[in-house]
Amino acid sequence: MADLVPGLSVGALAQLRYTGKGPRYRKPTPRTVLYDEREVLDWIEASARTSTADAA
Repeated sequence: MADLVPGLSVGALAQLRYTGKGPRYRKPTPRTVLYDEREVLDWIEASARTSTADAA
């Protein structure tokens, strides 16, 4: 899913999973992480800001 978001690496996604700040994911096996494309796009939309003064 890192290829869907420019500048987002696999490592960054792992860190977002760890902190609970990333998009929802599924983990059907211990080494497999799956993302639903619509949920990733919704996560991106939820991060939209209109000003640098907006609280993150």
